[in-house]
Amino acid sequence: MKIIFSRKGFDTSFGGAPSPIIDGRPVSLPIPGSKGETTRYADIGLGSLVHRATKGRLGETDACHDDPMFANGYCWLGQVNAAQGHLQNQKAQEGDVFLFFGLFSNSISGERHHRIFGSMIIAGFGDPEAVQRHHLWQKPPRDHPHFAGHWPRNNTIYFGQGATAKSAPDSLRLTREGGPLNMWRVPEWLSDHGLSYHSNPARWISKTQLDSAKRGQEFVCNIGEAAEPRRWLESILAAIAA
Repeated sequence: MKIIFSRKGFDTSFGGAPSPIIDGRPVSLPIPGSKGETTRYADIGLGSLVHRATKGRLGETDACHDDPMFANGYCWLGQVNAAQGHLQNQKAQEGDVFLFFGLFSNSISGERHHRIFGSMIIAGFGDPEAVQRHHLWQKPPRDHPHFAGHWPRNNTIYFGQGATAKSAPDSLRLTREGGPLNMWRVPEWLSDHGLSYHSNPARWISKTQLDSAKRGQEFVCNIGEAAEPRRWLESILAAIAA
């Protein structure tokens, strides 16, 4: 089994601001559309939040890249280019788990930090035509951006059971207290199993602190059948579902 830490949503490069935590719940804002997307922020109920987060640069009528898409206990994710090549090289497969993280701001202090906001257990994947023939395929409730427009040949759709966090517990926070942003607090077993994009030993400040890469979308850890990482993953999925 592999755990995939997948960077998604608004940040300083895409959207230009952190996503908010509203009434104790992290709300990941989809990045602005740039591939002819038809879904607008208003269509998914995020128009006012995006307007506030971007101080009016974006709003209800602007198109968004609604990906990953969550609905009815399922998730759909599209990936392309080098990021998809990396997932392929790391042999992402059915049963592996995406943990989606992003940049958020504390609702009181405004402190920026990375936190996990959602998950998906991969049930199947493939190109847009092939994936719809999968025996477990579930059709998304609205147009997914990776099913339309012009995409590279390795355009791939992942789907499976998924959920977004209903609260913002400390257990889902990655950035250590006091920062800086990319200094993560991690479980002790992670350094032993390794994490893609983090092979430089200098990144591992200690068993529980990681100087996380500022670039890269998909960070993959192969935990195999190890019990301790699986217990940690179960606790994270439980925290998301709580």
